[in-house]
Amino acid sequence: MTLSTQCVRWIAGAGLVLFGNGTMAADLKPAASVPQASEQVDAGSGPWQIRVRGLGVITNDSGSINGVSGSDLSYSDSVTPEIDFSYYFTDNIAAELILGTTSAKIKEDGAVGVPVGKTWLLPPTVTLQYHFTDFGNFRPYLGAGVNYSMFYGQSEEDGFHNLDVKNHFGVALQAGFDYMIDSHWGVNVDVKKIFLKTTWSADHDVLGPLSGTAKLDPWLVGAGVTYRF
Repeated sequence: MTLSTQCVRWIAGAGLVLFGNGTMAADLKPAASVPQASEQVDAGSGPWQIRVRGLGVITNDSGSINGVSGSDLSYSDSVTPEIDFSYYFTDNIAAELILGTTSAKIKEDGAVGVPVGKTWLLPPTVTLQYHFTDFGNFRPYLGAGVNYSMFYGQSEEDGFHNLDVKNHFGVALQAGFDYMIDSHWGVNVDVKKIFLKTTWSADHDVLGPLSGTAKLDPWLVGAGVTYRF
């Protein structure tokens, strides 16, 4: 074997080594980084939510006048707008503040049988909710909380004066669902029961000072639009 033949073989071997290393280097390119779970954020699923509903207020017709046997009270039902704000602590746990106002006419349906007057009612309610997240876009929830009913703008029918319905705390139970159209918008159906019993007083031209209890216990049945941000 001549020196020139050996040189050719050495050059060819070195080329194979260099080419092979280059191929291996090409195959060992760094893999694309995979985002961690903590980095995967749904921009449309923020912690805040607002709902606007049309609300039907259906009262329980029960009450009495102290010292008047067979007395009973009834209250008119109403339809009113409602707005609420929710904050999600987790995907399942949220707190909701419910705001709305409505009016009710008060009538004595028993022994006296006359209309008494009218009052406006502002019943802010705070509930703590559990949201079920295993049904896709359909997201039912249950809630329970506290209501504080404030009565204002009271007016009397003929013969009555100084109608005063006392503000009072109540307990609220809630069930409903959101059906999300996309990550922001959805439709909502909601039912609440408020256990509310309070006291009232008024003066009458013939009967004199009157007082008693009013047990409203309203159902609040609503439907509307949800926006999550």
